[in-house]
Amino acid sequence: MVRLVVMRRLEAYRRAPLSVRRAMAVIVAATVVSVLAGGVLITVVDPEEFPDLGTGLWWALQTVTTVGYGDVTPENTAGRLVGALFLLEAIAFVTIVTAVITSNFVERAHQERIADSETAEAVGIEQLTAQLSEITSKLERIQRTLDVGGPAGARTTLS
Repeated sequence: MVRLVVMRRLEAYRRAPLSVRRAMAVIVAATVVSVLAGGVLITVVDPEEFPDLGTGLWWALQTVTTVGYGDVTPENTAGRLVGALFLLEAIAFVTIVTAVITSNFVERAHQERIADSETAEAVGIEQLTAQLSEITSKLERIQRTLDVGGPAGARTTLS
């Protein structure tokens, strides 16, 4: 359920332009969700080593941040299994969230480069059109001058 909510929020962030501040909020939220889930789970699975939620949350925070001070560690097999699974899941989850955010920034930068390129191209076409119009105008004036000032009865034509 929590994961579904987080995934929906991530999708909303992917659709809207993402600021660095909002990106940090998503990463922090993903980390907090992982720490809460891991802290509760280890407290339930290994109550001997993690007698209260605070100890479980401290261990989860160390684990998800990969600090691992070692002051609190699961000792029984079930606790170690939960620890290993939690470590893999939490790191993967936070990594995926970070990758989605990075992808969003890269895509937005790419779209901005395309827009800038299209704008520059449009300006270049406008400039070329203006130059071509000026050249055509000058050629027409030259043609009129040659037609008026040429030998009597002779018509000079530029082709």
